[in-house]
Amino acid sequence: MSFVITVFVPEAIVMASDSRQFLTIEGKSPDGQDMKVETVASDFAYKTFLVESPEVGVSAFGQSILEGISVESHLRRFCEENLGESDSAQSVATKLVEVMRRKFAGVDTAFHVGGFTKEGQSSVPHVYYCHVGRNEVVRKNARPDTGEVFYGASWGGQPDIIARLVNATHVRGEDGKPQPIQSHPIVWNAMNVQDAIDFAIYAVQTTIDTMRFEARPKNVGGPVDVLVLTPAREFWAQRKKLLGEP
Repeated sequence: MSFVITVFVPEAIVMASDSRQFLTIEGKSPDGQDMKVETVASDFAYKTFLVESPEVGVSAFGQSILEGISVESHLRRFCEENLGESDSAQSVATKLVEVMRRKFAGVDTAFHVGGFTKEGQSSVPHVYYCHVGRNEVVRKNARPDTGEVFYGASWGGQPDIIARLVNATHVRGEDGKPQPIQSHPIVWNAMNVQDAIDFAIYAVQTTIDTMRFEARPKNVGGPVDVLVLTPAREFWAQRKKLLGEP
């Protein structure tokens, strides 16, 4: 499993993800009983990618191994074989689901796709949620009835921890019953690029740190990768590097 988040503010789209590859291995015990083992396979998986032609960001979450090969490998091949300079965030999202469904119909793999598209004289942010198995491509930063762009954040994978922090309206009182709490909004449309980067890192790292203390599978972890897309340029705010021995 994973945790990915995409923050969309007026000046940028920020995409972040963890690095843990968590596997469930099924087999037989020595006495012939079915067994299932959950294990951390790696803390160095790439889940957020920059597609350089066009300049679009993609984050992957959900089922990460398809027919024995990582989603990262499938995604890189998809880009080589299906994308060109004329593509946009919308066409990348649509093609990604179409191509993946031909190979892996029904798979529980999802993506965030984000980028800026020139509409008239303006660069307009586009952020999409895509699910291969459900054949879904949904724009996340525009109102479906009017197309009006709005700002906020979308997350996927293991969202319960950040959802509790950001969207909580009640807490458990001393009597064990839910008690309403005062909530304070995040003013997304006033958020600058650095704050969007900080929030993305906070969301991923808080998920990792909270899981450490909870009695649950530790399926989010490792370094945090952060991709920033603006109308003028795309860059990595932070990204793990391949290294040999020190």
